[in-house]
Amino acid sequence: MKTSSGQLRSGKGSRDENFPVASWLIKPQHRPAILAFYEFVRVADDIADHASLTSGEKVDRLNGLEASLLGKSDHEPEGVRLRSVLEAQRLTPRHAQDLLDAFRQDATKQRYTNWDDLIDYCSRSAMPVGRFVLDVHGESKATWPANDALCAALQIINHLQDCGSDYQRLNRIYIPLDAMAAAGVSVDMLARNRASPALRECLKGLVAQTADLLKESEGFAASVKDRRLGLEIAVIQTLAKRLLRILARRDPLSEPVHLSKAQAAGYAMRGAVGAGLHRLLRAVVPAHRYQVQ
Repeated sequence: MKTSSGQLRSGKGSRDENFPVASWLIKPQHRPAILAFYEFVRVADDIADHASLTSGEKVDRLNGLEASLLGKSDHEPEGVRLRSVLEAQRLTPRHAQDLLDAFRQDATKQRYTNWDDLIDYCSRSAMPVGRFVLDVHGESKATWPANDALCAALQIINHLQDCGSDYQRLNRIYIPLDAMAAAGVSVDMLARNRASPALRECLKGLVAQTADLLKESEGFAASVKDRRLGLEIAVIQTLAKRLLRILARRDPLSEPVHLSKAQAAGYAMRGAVGAGLHRLLRAVVPAHRYQVQ
């Protein structure tokens, strides 16, 4: 392998994501570890989504990233850097390995049978990201179920936003096939310039299922001990809710379904302020009175 995988990056960075990555809300001492994890994952994700690499080449490079992560090689700088962070903070490489497993699946699997099949993918492609952030903060594993629901929702939001481009660029469809069949949707409809009424209804059904995942994560922000992490989670939840509302009424094949930076900043501020007031009320108002209200 002559070049490192980092040299094949798409150019996308942490500030280009739908949701904040180690924003100013996160304590400064935790940001380097989260960003090292992000850079590693970003490289792996770009390899899995690379339009010119074969499936075999993708898997080989992902294996190389894992070798660098585990100390079996020093070829991939992002793997070496994350390995150093994990060793210094005595953190497990398991979350990064789970993500690599999901990206290997991306390299070889292009269709998902049903919702459970998609959630199984999210258990490795999304949930480990939040679990790593929780580990960095020393949070309890009791927070994992809420984290998992939120991270799966974020992943599926991305899939719904990009359903057309994923199919056209990579021949990859994350929309469950049984949902498409039930709505009378054919695969080729994803290649059109505008979604058919049947496809719109199919997507709305998935938006509703994703909204249920968000509901499962409602207590997440308040459940973490780190106040600033709680605010970050609240921001992410606020952005996710807004994006779902957009997806419920817009066509991802022909209309904008992403937030502008200004819009994202506005909703982020709203989420942070709301969560801050919520924590303040919990601290000031007696628990039984707060619950009644």
